[in-house]
Amino acid sequence: MKSKGAGGLVYSTDAGRMCPVCRKAMAQCNCKRAPQPVAPSADGIVRVSRETKGRGGKAVTLVKGLALDEVKLNELGKKLKAACGSGGTVKDGIIEVQGDHCDKLVELLQAQGHKVKRAGG
Repeated sequence: MKSKGAGGLVYSTDAGRMCPVCRKAMAQCNCKRAPQPVAPSADGIVRVSRETKGRGGKAVTLVKGLALDEVKLNELGKKLKAACGSGGTVKDGIIEVQGDHCDKLVELLQAQGHKVKRAGG
């Protein structure tokens, strides 16, 4: 027994991010309503926290609230990871550094002139 409307692509990772309007890859999208990447708005306070959920019990230090564009955020993430001597990533405006480096990152960010708060426990 066939269900109506069940034919079609459900999920694919071939093209990466897709435009929600025209359903083309963001690189090929030319519609006016496609979201353009912008720097995230922030309240001026950088929050540094430690998280272990969904990571197999391994600690990750998160840096949130930086009002920087993607290029500068990646540069800062690279500097912070190098200062801690560990790996990590930058995604969705959040810098993730592997390991528990909250105190060190708070000091580094304050030295750069950011207003920093320790978030979480």
